[in-house]
Amino acid sequence: MGTEQRQFGQRVVFERGYDAHMMAIDGTWRRSCRLLDVSEDGAKIAIEGSIVGLPLKEFFLLLSSTGLAYRRCELAWVNGEEIGVNFLKTGKQARRAKIEPG
Repeated sequence: MGTEQRQFGQRVVFERGYDAHMMAIDGTWRRSCRLLDVSEDGAKIAIEGSIVGLPLKEFFLLLSSTGLAYRRCELAWVNGEEIGVNFLKTGKQARRAKIEPG
């Protein structure tokens, strides 16, 4: 399986990565990570530490130290210490996606 699974939208690649955190939906775990690239629909992340045993079906990607900038994600693929995530659209994002032609 290749590491690039996203087919739509343009990517922004961070040459040195962007410091971020992953956090469980219920707040029971948190991991440091580096955002390697991002598009409108998902991202590629390098994980610091083990993800073995973590429930990664859905989690938050925290983009600010205060947690005010975040995206709700689901795991798309794993390749060693890198993972791919799909962003889950909720509320206004989901309604806008249904209305806007794309």
